[in-house]
Amino acid sequence: MVKALAREGVLADPGWRRAVEAVPRHLFVPGCYLPGAGRDGNGLTVWEPVTAALDRGRWLAAAYADTTLVTQFDGDEPDWARPAVRHGGVPTSSSTLPSLVVRMWTDAGIAEGHTVLEIGTGTGYSTALACERLGSAGVTSIEVDPRRLETAANALYGSGYTPTLAVADGLYGYRPQAPYDRIVAACSFRAVPRPLLAQVRPGGKILLTLSGWLHGYARVLLTARGDGTAEGQLLGGTVSFMPARTHAAPAFGNPAHWAASLPDTARPARHGPQRIDAPTEEAFHLRFLAQCAVPDAQTTTVGEVVHLIDAVSGSTATLTPVDGTWQVREAGPLHLWQRVEDVLDAYDTADRPGPESFTLHVSDEGQRLRHPGMRGLALPRC
Repeated sequence: MVKALAREGVLADPGWRRAVEAVPRHLFVPGCYLPGAGRDGNGLTVWEPVTAALDRGRWLAAAYADTTLVTQFDGDEPDWARPAVRHGGVPTSSSTLPSLVVRMWTDAGIAEGHTVLEIGTGTGYSTALACERLGSAGVTSIEVDPRRLETAANALYGSGYTPTLAVADGLYGYRPQAPYDRIVAACSFRAVPRPLLAQVRPGGKILLTLSGWLHGYARVLLTARGDGTAEGQLLGGTVSFMPARTHAAPAFGNPAHWAASLPDTARPARHGPQRIDAPTEEAFHLRFLAQCAVPDAQTTTVGEVVHLIDAVSGSTATLTPVDGTWQVREAGPLHLWQRVEDVLDAYDTADRPGPESFTLHVSDEGQRLRHPGMRGLALPRC
């Protein structure tokens, strides 16, 4: 695995290469789930448990592949002594692919002598890498799931690493060990949690992933000014993390019930849904920008009809394909798709700027994403 990551340029920093060489990932993944070859009769993904007892070769190959390994669904901690096949489910914990772990630590500018808060201990593998690089005394890691943390703690302490560990909600950081030089989150948030700004030294950095209910993602590296404000640029790439559990989207019910309030008449769409859901890096970026315009909206597709539903404001919209075009119907206080179209128009007019040209400003007045050629986009107050 180390040789493969080195060939890909991930381990250019000798310090991180030594850390990856030293930390045995398999000790932090006693079991994981891998997708089977097909789906079940209900169209759900069949997840197969993989452990040393079931298939040692497959387990080791998974542990030392540069891939994310799902270790928990729906908040239920598996019994790896008697694991069962899963049908569907929402992943709620995983061992992040090693290349991304190193990338996160590298992007945050972690260096010897720094004190670090990691939000989302997970399996403990990324925590171990930080301990190997900085020494255990400089690392604090928090996890909202006590069962997850217990498993990670056993692996860390059993491997000789003794970071400060605590069951805590990442939305509030961890004040007992503050201030930190760096805060790095291995989960995503709808907006930057304000308590984190008070726990970073002036000039310190916060690296986290922003996400939302449209499943749009953007990473941001913020520099704290020491006065309760921070700013920083979005980073490129198509990185996504599981949302903080308290930032998960609410259930919205039956789309047909929402669609019943729509008018009979429709208008032609200026932009179709493919602008934000195509499998491209630009669409990945646009989905986040669109999400900023309608932060409380969710989307689901029934047949060929795309539904946007905002359970907070009570607004809804549908996009229906008709003869190669899309027809829009909207109802409620917010015209959801029109707001998305306005952002897409502004993006096109600004010559399609990439993520790195956007700056996020965080203050008591709110959080706004700014670009010289576009109007600011407000992140939700959480």
